[in-house]
Amino acid sequence: MAEETIFSKIVRKEIPADILYQDELVTAFRDIHPRAPSHILIIPNQLIPTVNDVEPVHEAALGRLFTVARKLAAAEGIAEDGYRLIMNCNQHGGQEVYHIHLHLVGGQPLGPMLSSMR
Repeated sequence: MAEETIFSKIVRKEIPADILYQDELVTAFRDIHPRAPSHILIIPNQLIPTVNDVEPVHEAALGRLFTVARKLAAAEGIAEDGYRLIMNCNQHGGQEVYHIHLHLVGGQPLGPMLSSMR
């Protein structure tokens, strides 16, 4: 797996991003290809390639992803109507950047979670 990702560069502010939140554990920024009116990515600052690579040492950062999601949903005005949190893992799960990230998506009715099931 990658040792460096575009997200790592965003965390270090080496490339521009619309950063909404950053602390010692996580960074949150707007997705450059939003799928809804609000589409924010929340990532651990430490590179963890996939959910399969999560270890107990990562628990504080991963918990922070969810508390930051709650704060950002409120700030975006989507908490009351609802939103979706999505984390993809590996190719079949739709993961494109191998630095785990939580998608916070909302601002409109999102429909069914999966478009089709076999």
